[in-house]
Amino acid sequence: MTTLGLIGSGHIGGTLARLAVDAGHDVVLSNSRGPETLADLVAELGPRARAATPAEAAAAGDLVVVTVPLKAYREVPVEPLRGKVVIDTNNYYPERDGHIAELDDESTTTSELLQAHLPESRVVKAFNNIYFAHLATLGRPAGSPERSHIAIAGDDADAKRTVTAFLDSIGYDAYDVGPLAEGWRYQRDTAAYAGLYLAPGTEFPGPGRPATPELLREKLAAAVRYRDM
Repeated sequence: MTTLGLIGSGHIGGTLARLAVDAGHDVVLSNSRGPETLADLVAELGPRARAATPAEAAAAGDLVVVTVPLKAYREVPVEPLRGKVVIDTNNYYPERDGHIAELDDESTTTSELLQAHLPESRVVKAFNNIYFAHLATLGRPAGSPERSHIAIAGDDADAKRTVTAFLDSIGYDAYDVGPLAEGWRYQRDTAAYAGLYLAPGTEFPGPGRPATPELLREKLAAAVRYRDM
């Protein structure tokens, strides 16, 4: 089984930690406030979980999830992630992150920023477009007609296979959108963002619904960049 390192242990990070432990993986959690602040979560998760610093979680993980506010992406440790597969869950919220010129003019994407910061890691974009409560409840066994798909994007085929295997272990199929540059298709304010997993006729954050390949394909194709409008 995989050791999952988590840089950031908020809603998405904590949910992924629970799903990973339930699937038999070990997890090493971290945040910006120190390992001691994760004691309750570690106790809840049990013996497969421990808390550490971000650098320690990066070094320990066979697969590492970066799930921090985008404004903090330059604080992600570089050296311990060298050569590793890194899942990026980041979204750009200017009101939280401040304005980032190359995202405002759409000359790059959030995951490409992280990839540039981690030049010798292999970044895969995933989990940025699903509400944590839906992520916690929509997982299903392989072959289930209600199994959901999670969009992934990345420039390295082997890295995407690694992430696909992890997704399978926690109850999801991967939907390959293409290279990192295509990750904008399921960023904030697109049709394939968080509302994709919301049950029709309900208000966010209501009950979740499975995301089929057909639904994802439709919503991803509907994405339009502001610069093209």
